[in-house]
Amino acid sequence: MSRSPNVLFLLTGSIACFKACAAISRLVQAGVTVQTVATPNALRFVGAATLEGLTGRPVFSELWQPGRALDHIELARAADLALVCPATANTVNRLAAGLADDPVGALFLAWELDRKPWWIAPAMNHRMWQHPATTAALTRLRGWGVQVLDPIDGPHACGENGAGRLIEPEQIVAQVLAALASP
Repeated sequence: MSRSPNVLFLLTGSIACFKACAAISRLVQAGVTVQTVATPNALRFVGAATLEGLTGRPVFSELWQPGRALDHIELARAADLALVCPATANTVNRLAAGLADDPVGALFLAWELDRKPWWIAPAMNHRMWQHPATTAALTRLRGWGVQVLDPIDGPHACGENGAGRLIEPEQIVAQVLAALASP
């Protein structure tokens, strides 16, 4: 009997966390084991209880949680695919700089980029999306093999319109399931 696919779903601080919850729910319903990782800012938008309720697994949110000192290594080993969703401008730039002082950065550096997919689904204001720092960070990440699920044009929480809106949960789920199904 084969095991179910394992996705590491990393949430960062964006109003788009509500869409991430919808994607997580659909992945679990499709039989995927989902382990969530949430930054403190993500937990300002969606609670740990919600993420645990959706996945049936405790959320990894702090590098120094008692009993979880090596989770960044163990979770990276266990997962078949990692998805940072929503990925804020701050997170995109931090990953490109190789900073590992939070669970998302530590997991990224522990990840085997040459063996397993690491994806990001950005969500940010259109000006942040187009900023030279973000553009350079995305170029660097893509050069390392990171797949970017480019945001779409549309209204933002701030009332502005433009590129930077997180793609819809159905699109995220379809792409993840297709990647997990391919050899």
